[in-house]
Amino acid sequence: MTQFRTLDDAGDLKGKRVLVRVDFNVPMDQGRVTDATRIKRVLPTLNELVEAGAKVILLAHFGRPKGKPVAAESLRPIAEATARELGRPVAFAEDCIGETAASAVAALKDGDVLMLENTRFHAGEEKNDKAFVEALAANGDVYVNEAFSAAHRAHASTEGLAHVLPAYAGRLMQAELDALTKGLEAPARPVVAIVGGSKVSTKIDLLKNLVAKVDALVIGGGMANTFLHAAGLSVGKSLCERDLASTAQAIIEAAREKNCAIILPVDGVVAEEFKAGAPHHTYGVDAIPDNGMILDIGGLSVDRISAAIDDAKTLVWNGPVGAFEIAPFDQGTVAAARHAAARTKAGQLVSVAGGGDTVAALNHAGVSADFTYISTAGGAFLEWLEGKPLPGVDALRRQA
Repeated sequence: MTQFRTLDDAGDLKGKRVLVRVDFNVPMDQGRVTDATRIKRVLPTLNELVEAGAKVILLAHFGRPKGKPVAAESLRPIAEATARELGRPVAFAEDCIGETAASAVAALKDGDVLMLENTRFHAGEEKNDKAFVEALAANGDVYVNEAFSAAHRAHASTEGLAHVLPAYAGRLMQAELDALTKGLEAPARPVVAIVGGSKVSTKIDLLKNLVAKVDALVIGGGMANTFLHAAGLSVGKSLCERDLASTAQAIIEAAREKNCAIILPVDGVVAEEFKAGAPHHTYGVDAIPDNGMILDIGGLSVDRISAAIDDAKTLVWNGPVGAFEIAPFDQGTVAAARHAAARTKAGQLVSVAGGGDTVAALNHAGVSADFTYISTAGGAFLEWLEGKPLPGVDALRRQA
């Protein structure tokens, strides 16, 4: 982690006002937090700061209030949920800047925790307005970013503050950056990537970036059908973006030039309708019936993926390789996930996965705890895979 400034570099924080940007854009129902996972993941950093005697000031957004206060998108219920998880009081201020925020900050004692109101209640947040950045910074001495999932946005509280206050990655951000460095920036080779999901159109940039960085690329899910179609094979009624055949061919050609092996399904589990328990049969990809839909990879394809994982030292995974939400079309994803998890547990593989469907699929397979790292960052994780700059991360880089 020498590439980024972390809390290890922050020195003595006793009595310091520490602005901590968290991502508490959590699921809510009738004013109550229904899933506190994002809150729980930052508790190590919050506890560390509290124990160091810092005055901890939480910055966060919730929803899309478009620069104006919206009562239904207040952070007050989230402050209450944070207090429950933290096991200590969390004060709340009804604004994130100005006299309201300043008075609440001034009332803090060493080790106290305060949450300021939704940063997106001000238009300056998403515009990364200089005056708004300075107004936020007036309440802090130090800035800590714990919101990797918002790091692809150059907003005032995710990027702007890092340029006007001493800035550090929190422990969650540090773990994320460490995992991503091991995944693609400085990986142990060979590196294998598994990319699944329904559509090529949403992952063109991702595929183009990966073929230049990995040794083998496994393509599964509905998007594999577009590649099979581009190779001249019939995919029946399967989901397929036929208009992207030339794009698929260009990606295959780019992979050939970069000496990246493309691994496509060789068989598929086929049904005539997409519903749980639908009658199904496994066919080779050169024999898909006209009235059939490929809904999962077959056993031979699972074997090919497992063999690629066996050869790898690093695995990066984004997207399921079948319609894992509905049995029995979850079996290919589950089998591949469990094989990767076993290799990871045996100390033979560094496995990094991310993306909403990916997390859900690995949870479904019961292997989330066995992967080296699972990112819940969504868009930021995808943009990192695509090779795009992440402003909130770049602002934490050490100066050469």
